[in-house]
Amino acid sequence: MIALSFNRAAFLVMWALSAAAASLPAVAQTAAATPQAAEDFFRHAQLRGARLSPEGRQLAVAIGGASGRVGLWVFDLDRADKPTLLARFVDADIGQFRWVSETRLVFDLQDLQSAAGDRRFGNGLFSIAHDGSGLRTLVKTSFSGITEGSGPRREPLSVNHALLDVPPGDGRTVIVGRLESDGHRGIREIVPMRLDIETGRATSLAAGTPPNIQGWLFDTAGEPRVAVSNSGSRRTVWWRPAGVSEWQKIQEAEELSASWSPSFLDHQGNLYVTANHKGFGVLKRFDPDKRAPQAEPMISTPGFDFGGELVTEEATGRLLGARVVTDAASTVWFDDIMRRHQAMIDERIPGRVNRISCRRCDKPDAVLLVHSWSDRDPGQWTVVDLGRKRWQPVGVAHPQIDPRRMATVDFHRIRARDGRDLPVWVTTPAGTPAGRKLPVVVMVHGGPWVRGGDWSWDPMNQFLASRGYLVVEPEFRGSTGYGSAHFRAGWKQWGLAMQDDVSDALKWAVDKGLAEPGRACIAGASYGGYATLMGLVRDPGQYRCGVAWVAVTDPMLLMEWRWDSDASDAW
Repeated sequence: MIALSFNRAAFLVMWALSAAAASLPAVAQTAAATPQAAEDFFRHAQLRGARLSPEGRQLAVAIGGASGRVGLWVFDLDRADKPTLLARFVDADIGQFRWVSETRLVFDLQDLQSAAGDRRFGNGLFSIAHDGSGLRTLVKTSFSGITEGSGPRREPLSVNHALLDVPPGDGRTVIVGRLESDGHRGIREIVPMRLDIETGRATSLAAGTPPNIQGWLFDTAGEPRVAVSNSGSRRTVWWRPAGVSEWQKIQEAEELSASWSPSFLDHQGNLYVTANHKGFGVLKRFDPDKRAPQAEPMISTPGFDFGGELVTEEATGRLLGARVVTDAASTVWFDDIMRRHQAMIDERIPGRVNRISCRRCDKPDAVLLVHSWSDRDPGQWTVVDLGRKRWQPVGVAHPQIDPRRMATVDFHRIRARDGRDLPVWVTTPAGTPAGRKLPVVVMVHGGPWVRGGDWSWDPMNQFLASRGYLVVEPEFRGSTGYGSAHFRAGWKQWGLAMQDDVSDALKWAVDKGLAEPGRACIAGASYGGYATLMGLVRDPGQYRCGVAWVAVTDPMLLMEWRWDSDASDAW
């Protein structure tokens, strides 16, 4: 809901914990005698992302430089040359970037040196050649210092446009949306357009579409096939079969009681939806004739809601698999060859999440990009060229972080005081002896109607663990991702049962002998800040300190819409 820079938040946490510890015996230091510097945990990632080109001959990467700004670079994977710098700016950072063809990319901007890294408006859209030439502004930006090549150019689209989709195999056009705002309630309508990145000409795709559409799904040809509109708390879903001009209404329901939500289209135009099945979200294929999901799930993740995306082959849009997240991220492959690739990568890099994207996926000369991470490692990228039998390291996200000194993250399911299942994440400092009780920080996630954590490296939790603290992060009722019953149990429970869950997670850690009684702090931002303040009010005997930043302090004022907000009507 509200964001604050990690560096500022880290300072607040350090100050409060230091003040609390001053009146206590020395904090147990189970990590190295001299822990890593605080700023090491909160620097922006040096390598922020990587994408293979459509043919797999080149790799685009977003890398932070000495100036602190993130630039866009391209590696030629067929040659051992140094990478080519495509774009870097003095007052902005590269945000999203996508290949449109083998020789041209598009990207937008953000400001990572502002507290929130605001990406709502004014981030622009640019195209550039793979050799760094021909920079073109397609959508205007609020950032300065953008210099284009010479020659006549069509006037760029206004700042209230954003990238929606890049059709595979097109090579020349992208789909952008004109964002129509209605002021304090956010986006009222998104009007889709096909944008030619060579000429800058935009052609509307909105002819004949229903009004006030706020969500779109496009097929591999870039044609809108699914549209979603919201009016108050009601949601309407529209469907347009291939080759048909008229839109059909396939769902109209209250937002919070709808039995399914549109999620993906595959290369054949089949619609996939996230549906409720036995209390949990699953992925199902939609039957347009019956206007309902098929009975049996394609993918279910017992104990967790399906949360992920389909994986397709870049050049053809062929469906390969789906990303899922249970306690950790993984990929369900439908394709036998991709299953074998995954097994080979997992054997070579064991004990980690290894996320693969590929080009020429089913060919002997397939090229794989592997993004690999764990609870102790922020992440690294490797290109695997099967034709050349070559493993080529690309880089790491945080080279200053030593994974061997990082804490371990474990997932538990405990029982709340009323018997409800309560997921809890526990971050334990490296080298903690068995049976050692540690001072504890209860970290409450924001939202509150989001999922808090997964099995990955978290800068704040790792920083606290490096100072000898156990970190307990409850997925209190109202959190998403753990079934509809867990989500709904949090309705109208701010400061009540939601707060009890936070208290119960701490009590569990003490009873299990993980946390030292009487040496606990509670901390969090946004809703987590609210829960921190409420925790000190309702359970003062449990905590020695509380750290709340950008905290909600008046929930009713938050709901009254008297102020500008980026929250939706459904929220």
